[in-house]
Amino acid sequence: MALDIFIPYWGDVNYMKLAVDSVLAQTSPDWRLTVVDDAYPGDEVRRYVEAADDPRITYIRKEKNEGITENFRTCVSLASQDVLVVMGCDDLLLPNFVDVVLRAHAEFPDAWIIQPGVQIIDEDGKPSVPLVDIVKQRLVKPRGTGSRLVGGERLAVSLLHGDWLYWPSLAFRRDRIRDYDFRDGFPVIQDLALVIDMVLGGAELLIVPDICFEYRRHTSSASSAKLVDGSRFVGERDFFDLAAALCTAKGWRKAARAARLRLTSRAHALLILAGTLRQSASGTLGILLRHSFGK
Repeated sequence: MALDIFIPYWGDVNYMKLAVDSVLAQTSPDWRLTVVDDAYPGDEVRRYVEAADDPRITYIRKEKNEGITENFRTCVSLASQDVLVVMGCDDLLLPNFVDVVLRAHAEFPDAWIIQPGVQIIDEDGKPSVPLVDIVKQRLVKPRGTGSRLVGGERLAVSLLHGDWLYWPSLAFRRDRIRDYDFRDGFPVIQDLALVIDMVLGGAELLIVPDICFEYRRHTSSASSAKLVDGSRFVGERDFFDLAAALCTAKGWRKAARAARLRLTSRAHALLILAGTLRQSASGTLGILLRHSFGK
């Protein structure tokens, strides 16, 4: 069995090359890489992938840009192995990633989702410890040591208080993720929306402490850009309203309450609000105020 690794590509060419290099540097040979180019201008990435001359790598270019949600759908639909990963084109696998994920799947085959250990890096690839990650990992993430399974309402509550997962590092059982679809209308929070749907459907998530992935946080990312204009929080508020309704229908009262409170999301908006006040961006100010203090 091999690990299906997908990179839905749109963005910085140099970061993308590093991402491909990190796959090639795996200590385990048991992987398949598929790059799905969402019609990004130029052919430098295609030429770089082809120059690697590795039969385990497939390059696919779309005729027109379809957006991130549709590209995620394409990646999942192309999977042929039992376990798949949809990594970011600006993130990096550490050399032990494939080993860690395949071993975890072998030891916990019933886990629908695997969250391996992650190191945060900045634009320059240097280790970073942003406040948002400290809060989510130390205060929100379920406590415990070693590899451990979490699921049910407990998992939903923690994720709705604050999404402590790192989507590009998550490994999914192909037969389980294909039972679900990415929701339209949530282009930045679509990853959490899918995971919550899976948790409501009975997913168990395996937390593996072994650090094997580098997640890049930088100001030029799509999510960071949407923080600046406040549009991210409009989508978040709509999603949390939906999540509250879904959890209520499930009978998960604690999870529904967590969705309505959206504590870390409100706190995040307050941090952005402080900067907005200094810059006097009135339109963004209104969005952030409604998200931080509205129902």
